[in-house]
Amino acid sequence: MTAVRTGLAAIPRGIWVLGFVSMLMDISSEMIHSLLPLFMVTVLGASALTVGLIEGLAEATALISKVFSGVLSDWFGRRKGLTLLGYGIGAITKPLFAMAPSIGIVLTARLLDRVGKGIRGAPRDALVADIAPPHLRGAAFGLRQSLDTVGAFAGPLLAVGLMLLWQNNFQAVFWVAVIPGALAVLLLAFGVQEPPPQNVTKRTNPIQRANLKRLGTEYWRVVVIGAVFTLARFSEAFLILRAQQSGIAIALVPLVMVAMNVVYAASAYPFGKLSDRMSHAKLLALGLVILIAADLVLASGAHWAVVLAGVTLWGLHMGITQGLLATMVATTAPADLRGTAYGFFNLMSGLALLLASAIAGLLWDQFGAEATFLAGAAVATVALGLLVMFKPKAAATATEMDH
Repeated sequence: MTAVRTGLAAIPRGIWVLGFVSMLMDISSEMIHSLLPLFMVTVLGASALTVGLIEGLAEATALISKVFSGVLSDWFGRRKGLTLLGYGIGAITKPLFAMAPSIGIVLTARLLDRVGKGIRGAPRDALVADIAPPHLRGAAFGLRQSLDTVGAFAGPLLAVGLMLLWQNNFQAVFWVAVIPGALAVLLLAFGVQEPPPQNVTKRTNPIQRANLKRLGTEYWRVVVIGAVFTLARFSEAFLILRAQQSGIAIALVPLVMVAMNVVYAASAYPFGKLSDRMSHAKLLALGLVILIAADLVLASGAHWAVVLAGVTLWGLHMGITQGLLATMVATTAPADLRGTAYGFFNLMSGLALLLASAIAGLLWDQFGAEATFLAGAAVATVALGLLVMFKPKAAATATEMDH
């Protein structure tokens, strides 16, 4: 019996390339997004309400795009073309931010950027699942998530440094962000070879009733679990607001998110690799326990050390659970319907995030930050109880499921 290779060296080259593509595009996007609210308010004279409406419209656009792109990737039986289209649209929007003379242009660029993100998300995740061997699937998703998250903290750091260097010249920083976005598209175009379709029979409509039935009960259980997880974990914007209450200088507030993403990036691959050998249910439960701890710490006070501890735990929770949930979708969905499966999963999780964030904002306005984080801990506790009572079969390791 031949030994099964594991570890970073065993992960296919295509997964590494997709990880670096994600990292480059995240650097590009986060350089802009970490400064965009300030740019809209201080340079273009937008109100906070306008900023909120633009962000809400942008996220709603991404949600709608995710389902359609996943379904189309299954319809065509190919993933790379749609993934490349999504990254290409994202890259094209970057110069628009740099040239924007008005809120209208910013809105157009932001909506197009989210369309690009929505188009690429489900086909890219399905492509990772297609390329990765079953026994390395958790490690593959963890590695891609780690590299993606490196971009999430490198982008804001680079933006802060360039703003200090160039005396708050927003447009100059936005122009620099064009470079990693363009490199991401080139790397994807020439660095990833898509495997041949596993199902060579005649293609059918992925969302017709017969195909949706093939997704099965186990897949829909994973969708419900993902949505409940997201309900327990509202928008990270509230971490920034909590950091602002700690009294640290406003210029340093984004560094709190950098700290969270460093922990997220460092933990995503090790826990992804662990998920190939350990019960998914136990890992999900561990992730929820850590989220409860993060919420309780953040509810306990606004001192900068307390906030930093809470945010660090939050990042660890993300590292444990995000790649794992993506792995569980791949494990429970038929190979030829993976794009559709990721589309519906992302849609439900996105809607749950919008609902959770709206409730969190209402609690924050009415009762304060403590109530928001205590409510998050309560929902996470309910989610933990549901997980213990109602273990999905997808909680087995990917290797066990494939055998």
